[in-house]
Amino acid sequence: MSNTFRESADAILKRAVTAESPVPGVVAMVTDRTGNVYEGAAGNRQAGGETPMTTQDVFALSSTTKAVTATAALQLVEEERLDLDLPAKHYLPALGKLQVIEGFDAAGEPILRAPKRDISTRMLLTHTAGFGYDFFNETYKRLAEEKGQPSVLTGSKEALNTPLLFDPGERWEYGSSLDWCGQVIEEISGDQLGDVFCARIFEPLGIESMTFELDDSRRAKLAGMHARNADGSLSVMDFELPPPEIHMGGHGLYGTVGDYMRFIRMWLNDGDGPTNPVLRAETVRMAVQNHIGQIPVTPLSGAIAALANDVEFFPGTPKSWSLAFMINNEPAPTGRPAGAQGWVGLANLFYWIDRQTGYGGLWATQILPFGDATSFAGYLEFESALYESLA
Repeated sequence: MSNTFRESADAILKRAVTAESPVPGVVAMVTDRTGNVYEGAAGNRQAGGETPMTTQDVFALSSTTKAVTATAALQLVEEERLDLDLPAKHYLPALGKLQVIEGFDAAGEPILRAPKRDISTRMLLTHTAGFGYDFFNETYKRLAEEKGQPSVLTGSKEALNTPLLFDPGERWEYGSSLDWCGQVIEEISGDQLGDVFCARIFEPLGIESMTFELDDSRRAKLAGMHARNADGSLSVMDFELPPPEIHMGGHGLYGTVGDYMRFIRMWLNDGDGPTNPVLRAETVRMAVQNHIGQIPVTPLSGAIAALANDVEFFPGTPKSWSLAFMINNEPAPTGRPAGAQGWVGLANLFYWIDRQTGYGGLWATQILPFGDATSFAGYLEFESALYESLA
């Protein structure tokens, strides 16, 4: 990697933490198929604090957890223990009991009906099963406010028992599908999701920091969570996910950026890890294809201002979904080629995996709401600088 890119990347991180509406601290890395080619950190672990952010700090990884869950599901597919197109209620009967919500009656009660078709695990992986999130969907927000529906952030089993927003397979909507997929994996494997991850993904990849349940050693290196105020300033949040009743496959992991890069490298390397393969090459090649056909990935509309802004990735660029990631179907403005993979985490984490060029990266901050202007812009500038250096 050229010194020009390193200098550019360092400057981008510095600008992010010194901007008019700064991020408190940021860690960003780029890897090729062999190892990390850039590791950077800037700012402080907590706004107003004096502890510098380092590349060894632990982050709430939010929805970057989803791709790990998808990987565990693909391992079961390889072992012929999971059929992606069989009704998922075959493995998890609770999925067969959910109904579609069509609105609310005059008394404010949900209007429910049976779905036209069953949910498959493929639908869970591709966000076409019918689930949403209360911070991106007004119907779920109303269920939370008026009916006491728990947020998925509580880590409770009851949080999953939401109605479907539409008939399975009819459109794409980002939501709790991967949390349900995690429950399918637990039913098939007989093990808790975190134990599945540790034995079948983390150990082969040399990942040591990732966990659903913080201990004191990780907590001591935990980057602080922050709220962006209306005037652009930051407030430190007393934020830590509660001890989960169930391990949520859609979020909940904590870990370092460096360990997530090990996971990204596995996808760059056709499923290979440093010691043992995690997935077969043919599985990886199958998984990264478009699995939702002509159904588009649509913009995200924030419904809870404290948690999410309105966000669209690469406006004007058509996007689809693989079994683990968003796909940009055309070249992205950053220089990312068509067919590359990527996604995000709620606390303003952004990553990409470019199997064509052989590079992937992750930009990590800890700020709410999602779609923070400074963090998102910094990430786009960071990714663009990488492709400019390659050109």
